[in-house]
Parts: sequence; structure tokens; C-alpha cells
Amino acid sequence: MSINLEEYFHDFRQNLLTGAEAREDFLEAEFALATTRELEDSGAVEGFEACQYKAPRGMRVDGYWYNDDGISLDLFITDFANRETLETLTRTDADALFKRVENFFTASAEKALYRELEETSLGYGLARDISVRAATCTRVNFYLITERKLSEKVAGFEEKKHGAWTFNYNIWDITRLHRISTSRGAKEELVINFADIFGRGIQCLPAHIDSTEYESFLMVMPASVLAELYGKYGDRLLEQNVRCFLQARGKVNKGIRSTIMNDPSMFFAYNNGITATAREVVIDKNGEGMFILEIKDLQVVNGGQTTASLFHTNRKDKASLDKIFVQMKLSVVDSEKGEEVIPRMSEYANTQNKVNAADFFSNHPFHIRMEEFSRRLWAPVLRGAIRESKWFYERARGQYADAQAKVSKADKKKFLAEFPTSQMFSKTDMAKFENVWDEKPTHVNYGAQKNFAQYARRIGREWAKSPDGFNEFYFKRVVARGIIFKRLEKMISGQTWYNGGYRANIVAYTLAIISKLVCGMGKSFDFLKVWDAQDINEVTTDALLTTAKFVYDDIMKPPAGISNISEWCKKEACWDRLQGRIKELKALLTEQFLDSLISKDEAKHDVKYAAKVQKIDTGIEAQKKVFEISAQRWKAIALEGTKRKLFTPKELGILQIAVQMPGKIPSDKQSTILLEILNKVKLEGINF
Repeated sequence: MSINLEEYFHDFRQNLLTGAEAREDFLEAEFALATTRELEDSGAVEGFEACQYKAPRGMRVDGYWYNDDGISLDLFITDFANRETLETLTRTDADALFKRVENFFTASAEKALYRELEETSLGYGLARDISVRAATCTRVNFYLITERKLSEKVAGFEEKKHGAWTFNYNIWDITRLHRISTSRGAKEELVINFADIFGRGIQCLPAHIDSTEYESFLMVMPASVLAELYGKYGDRLLEQNVRCFLQARGKVNKGIRSTIMNDPSMFFAYNNGITATAREVVIDKNGEGMFILEIKDLQVVNGGQTTASLFHTNRKDKASLDKIFVQMKLSVVDSEKGEEVIPRMSEYANTQNKVNAADFFSNHPFHIRMEEFSRRLWAPVLRGAIRESKWFYERARGQYADAQAKVSKADKKKFLAEFPTSQMFSKTDMAKFENVWDEKPTHVNYGAQKNFAQYARRIGREWAKSPDGFNEFYFKRVVARGIIFKRLEKMISGQTWYNGGYRANIVAYTLAIISKLVCGMGKSFDFLKVWDAQDINEVTTDALLTTAKFVYDDIMKPPAGISNISEWCKKEACWDRLQGRIKELKALLTEQFLDSLISKDEAKHDVKYAAKVQKIDTGIEAQKKVFEISAQRWKAIALEGTKRKLFTPKELGILQIAVQMPGKIPSDKQSTILLEILNKVKLEGINF
């Protein structure tokens, strides 16, 4: 049972009202945040920084993002009037809206608009930044996000040249938002027609046999074609988890750049090439051979740095790509198998920037365990409420909407009572909640995907050392941190000193500096108390607001030469300056708040106890899974593994116990090893 556009529009409006009420924000601001978050999660945009500026003379902007490439800028404008019925956006309407945001850019880049603005206005910092960076920026992507449905008469918006810049136009109407929101978390499909773009297809060789479950092709891609595709589609070409890694790490690979600049004819020999996937390809066979004319949903799984380096070295260093060719292995994988196959391809194929699948993918045991807790654990009744509810952890994008789309209206009502909209949080939300308390506010201020990349890498390492540390206590602490985060957002919106901007930055630094202060005292915040109450008390509220005002006063005074507050908040120097004033902050906080903190020993006791319980639970779960496999199957595994010399003497000994089930019963530790044996066998391609 899928949700149609009208139903989606209705639900969308209700969710906006709920979100705006929860954060005490204007509906228009909530619309911008909710839609751009959807675009971020789907990989359509890299990030979004709110910046609302409206001028009477035909200029407006609602947000921006400087992309990692350093030469492209995203500017956003929204079209929202809380319309009660689904209306149509005409070409004339769209042209007028694009013109306003385009005027803002040209006035900022060509006419130094910032000189006419008040330094305290939200548009000042962005206008000044554009003026300073205009010489190095070559591409401006304009995004129009609307609650209306784009008229079917509108075919599209062509790119255009304006001075040294290429202007690109993107419309995200309610239809496109509906499509990415209700497609089981899939991103909008990218279709590349080589014949249309380059005049001919790309020659290829088949690299599969008829009996395989997928098709694979070998191609030699001209570097100029690859660079042009990256210039046109940007990070949409990069498989999202790989994109997170590249954003977190980095810069143009010096070795790749050196080869492009100094030894281009040897690039093919030196470079490992690219591994890519597609959902579908269109093939043409003629007398000259086999050609790929069109690729649907092309995603670079390995080789993102090669792709980006070709583009940047060509643009920034004016290096010729004429003599450079790149080998590409293209696998055609349907959407049903993609979730299983693509993570493995990323893990096995990556060598230049090794991607650890344990860090990122939604089917990793960490995310599955968090999901299990969220479906099982009832949260205590909130004061004034009459029933318990749960916190829905969305480990894979679209799960929450998908769970509602499948059921009847009565069951949907029951689902929402159990999992209220205000109690849904995603992987990127969890990364925010955790990283601010772990004193990494600059990561949070760099946007959802980059912040998640940092968090995921850390969690991957910690999981490898001690998976038992991720237990019920950890889940409850995440929720408690989320409650504090959301409550602080709401409280800041109602303060007289708050001027409507930089709330996300204020929240990040407020919680980070509180955490720093508490840890420095040898204390810990009582998160279980927040979980039990599902709220924060007045003492904590006062401390958070005092700290928020302290943070606001500090970040609003950046050093000389920096005018954009949001960009200042991304710098470690901003965090360093705040930490240097921690004694001043402590003097502002009440003794009641400081006395409400618990000792580190108490906190450690809770953590250790929860880890012990989790270890027992994990062992029981492992035993359960081992018993689901017959003794005969374990015998077959032992025989085949022995023949191939796969197992250690210890593993063979434990397998002999499994072979004798139910006469002999493997312990919890032995069961864990048996599951590892099972994974080893699967990796060898042995199918029982």
C-alpha cells in the first residue's frame, strides 16, 4: 500500500506543523530545514546552512552551502505559503523565484552588496563571503524548493553562462520530494545518456557469463568524459557512504595530481581505476563493437578520489586530460540486491582511501542493535501523558514513512501512538546528539553527512574493540541526549536575545562546552535521569539557557577579517576560544546545577553493568542462532573447511561440539566463534 501525492502532501503539512511547534520555529524556516534535510539524506545536496535574507528590490536567499570542491556554491530559495491544497508552480513563477536568488548572487559577487547591509543582518556574512570568493568560484547551483507541484508543461532549465560562472538550476517540487521520501529510502535516480551528452556511447567489453545474477562490463573512460560528468553531477555520482568518507578526509590526492600534471600518458598504468555500479544500462551492438549508450543510477563505489582529482586538476590547474584514460569496472546490480552487494563492493574494492564497511552501512550490527532497542524499549510516561511510547530509530532512510505506508488508517494511528513523529531520529540525528556531547561541535557544524562520517569512523573502531559497550544504556543515553538537544532548540527560539539565526551553531557549542566543563570537574551528566523523566528539570533548563547566551555572545564576535558567523563556527579556533573561557562560564552556573551532577565512578558503574548484561544477551543470541543451524550442516561446514584448510585447531574443536548438538551444547563464547566461522565460510563463497 503506497502513499499517493495528495496523502503525502497532507502528511507533509502535518509533520511541518509538528516540527515547527516542537522547535517553536516559523513554518517557513521549518519547511526549509525539513526539505533540505531530506535532500541531504538522499545525497542530492551536500549540506545546507540557513540564511534568510529578503530585499524589496528583487533579491532573496534562504540558505547556502559551499561545496568541498571549493569552486562551486549552492544557493537555496524556498516557495512556501502553508497552502492547504496542492497547487501548481508555473514556469513564470519559477523564473521569478530563480531571478531573485540569482540577483542576490550577482549583487554580492559583482557589486559588493555587503557594503549596503547591516553587519548584524543574516545576509551580510554570506554576501561578503561571496564577494571574497567570487574569483575562485566557477559554478553556482540554484535550488528552488517548493510545496507546489511543478507544471508538466515545464520541460527543464538549461545551464547558462554568466561572466566567469556557470549557473545551474534545480527545482525540488512536492512531486520530487514525494518520490524520494516514499521510495524505501532510495535516492532519485541519475540517468546519464552518453549519446546525448557526448555524441556517442562508450565502448565496452562484457565481463560476465550468462549464468551470473548480474552483468559486468569493462570500459576505458576518457578522463575528459569522467571530469565532465563530475562537473555536471558532482557528488551525486559517488555512492553515498564513499562520499561521506571523501568529505571527511579530503583533498586532491597528490600522487594522482602529479601524474595528471607531469606524466599523463602513464595515468592508465599507475591508477587502479574505478569500480562503479548501475541499476540498468542501454547497450548498442554494431560493426564496431559493443557500446553503452545510457546508464541509470551510475554510482562510483571505488575511485571517488580519482574522479574528483581529475575534475579539480583540470579546473584549477588547467591541466589537459586529452591523453588520460581510466579503466572502469561497471556492475549492473538491481535495487533489491544493491543493499547487500554494494557495501561489500565498497569494502573489498577500496584501496586508495580504504572504506571500512563496518563504519558506515545501515546493515552493520551496530545500527541493527540500535534498531532492535528502539523497537523493544518502552520509554517512561512523560509527565501529563497517559501512555508509554517508543523512540523510533531509522537506521535506513525511509523506514519510518515506509512503516506507515504499508498499513491501514487504523493501524497507522496505532503506529503513531506507539512511535510519535517527534520521537523519530535517524543515523545523522544520532551522530549530532553524540558528537556534541563528545565535544566535537565543529564536526556537527560541518553538516549532517560530514558529521556522520566522523561519528561512524569512531563507532567502527569502538565496535571492533568492544561491541558490548553498545547496549541498552547506550541507547537510553542517546535518547536522553536527543531530548536535551531538541529541548534546547525549542528554548533558544523563545529567548529575547535570539535574533533568528545560527541556532544550530548555538546548540552545538552549548552542549559541547557544558560537557567539557562537567568532565573537567570529574563529574558526569545524569542521562538516565533524563530518560526516566523523558524531559529535563528547571535546574538543567536554567543552566542550558545561561550557557546558550554565553555561547551566543562569544560566537557573534568573530576575529577581524571573518564576517560569516556560520563559517566561523566551523573553525577549531572558534571552539578553542570558547574552551579558554570555561572558568567564566562555570562562575555563571548555579550551585544547584553543579550539585545535580553525578560522579564519574557512578557513571562508569552504569556503563560497566550495562556492558555485562549486553555480553550475556549477545551470548544468548549467538547460542540461539547456532541452534537454528542443524548439526548436519555444521558437519558439512567442518568437512569442507578442513578440505580447504580454512580453520584453526581451536575452530575445528568448537565445530566438533556443534556437530554433536543437541547431545553437546556450545557455550555462549563458543557460539560467538561459530558465527564467526559461518561468516568466514560465506566469504569463501561456500554455499550450504
